[in-house]
Amino acid sequence: MAPTDQTKPLPAEFADLERFADWILATEPERYAKRLASTMEEMQELYDTVFPRMQAALDFVDKHDWNDLPDDARHLFHLLQSLVMVSFPIEVWKQARVPDSGAAYLDVVREPVV
Repeated sequence: MAPTDQTKPLPAEFADLERFADWILATEPERYAKRLASTMEEMQELYDTVFPRMQAALDFVDKHDWNDLPDDARHLFHLLQSLVMVSFPIEVWKQARVPDSGAAYLDVVREPVV
């Protein structure tokens, strides 16, 4: 997919992952809401596609100064954060929600800036 106003372009080496642009979310609450709104099949597709590329993506992001990440590297990092967000539902719980959590929730009030 070629970048458009609706996509968040990734580095050229990771352009094939742009089909997951809707997972490129800057905050934890956005990523959590996306996880809860997604099917297990959607999360599994993200996991199966991005997980094998994780080390290469981390290596790419680590080449840059964290205080001055180019947009494409920042987008790649946010995609990796979404990968982390779906890892427990995929690997452990086999469902989007935390088991036995009922109506409990936790709001993150401060996140690291990247």
